[in-house]
Amino acid sequence: MNPAFWNDRRVFITGHTGFKGTWLTQWLEMLGANVRGFSLPDHDVRDLPALRAAMAAAQPEVVLHLAAQSLVRASYEDPVTTFTTNVIGTVHVLESLRSTRSVRAAILVTSDKCYANSGDAHAFSEDDPLGGPDPYSSSKACAELAIAAFRDSFFAADTAPRVLSVRAGNVIGGGDWSRDRLVPDLIRAFRDGARARIRFPDATRPWQFVLDALHGYLLAAEGALERHALPVAFNFGPHQHEARTVRWLADTIAARWGGGASWHEPDEVHPHEAPTLALNSSRAREFLGWKPLLDAETAAAWTTDWYKSARSLTADQIEQFTEMARHADLPVLQRTTL
Repeated sequence: MNPAFWNDRRVFITGHTGFKGTWLTQWLEMLGANVRGFSLPDHDVRDLPALRAAMAAAQPEVVLHLAAQSLVRASYEDPVTTFTTNVIGTVHVLESLRSTRSVRAAILVTSDKCYANSGDAHAFSEDDPLGGPDPYSSSKACAELAIAAFRDSFFAADTAPRVLSVRAGNVIGGGDWSRDRLVPDLIRAFRDGARARIRFPDATRPWQFVLDALHGYLLAAEGALERHALPVAFNFGPHQHEARTVRWLADTIAARWGGGASWHEPDEVHPHEAPTLALNSSRAREFLGWKPLLDAETAAAWTTDWYKSARSLTADQIEQFTEMARHADLPVLQRTTL
């Protein structure tokens, strides 16, 4: 890794005020990047003229597209917004890339739920069939198809931007306040002294800390911008033996929170969600030298500590993660300016 790679690099992020976007923006600013963002409530990726104008004004070298409707249950409540944000919004980003000549690499974030999931505990690889029974999963599969179509139609030339898609496991970390998502629901209940309400406690998910996923996104961006011979899609997930149930994560966070924190499973009917989900991330290890750094226990501990702290631990945890990566001999994005 070139330690000066991100210093003064022009970067454009959609969804920069969201959960992962906030972490990504702060990390890039710590690295010395020149970051511009485009996010709700003032900016919507469904507004093509506004998005195209903002990207043109920023003249970025790297674009990272994170803006999305990211909740499965919300997709049942409002499938139209889910599809227009996740599919048409992605198309708008791709169309904006066509008219922004400064862009050299674009990393478009979809989801581990973009794969056709039969519930057989299969660890998905990047070449597995796409699909999904719920609007959210289907929208992410559709976004992947749109990315592939634009890549083949408009970005095939050697001088065109390199366009990659990245698919992360279930990301946890401080600063996520979404409704109907496990960790924020736990934290809100624990802070109120209430029992958290949990659905599908025996569902298994590839939980991983936010910085592990973002590390992968940035390594993919660097490789793409430096014109390395890379595949066009990457999974970023924990080691397969690190998959844990919803029950395990809820119990672990409750125990670390203390004060009698607890949860229960109400007798309710919920929309379908896949019982198991796992990713094969061997491609990222082979081509990017990436591997997850934090195990599930550490990811849960760092997440809980962030919410329990009286101040944001984002910068501290970024610094600690970076130091751990150095000692683990991983490719690491090093800060070049303070």
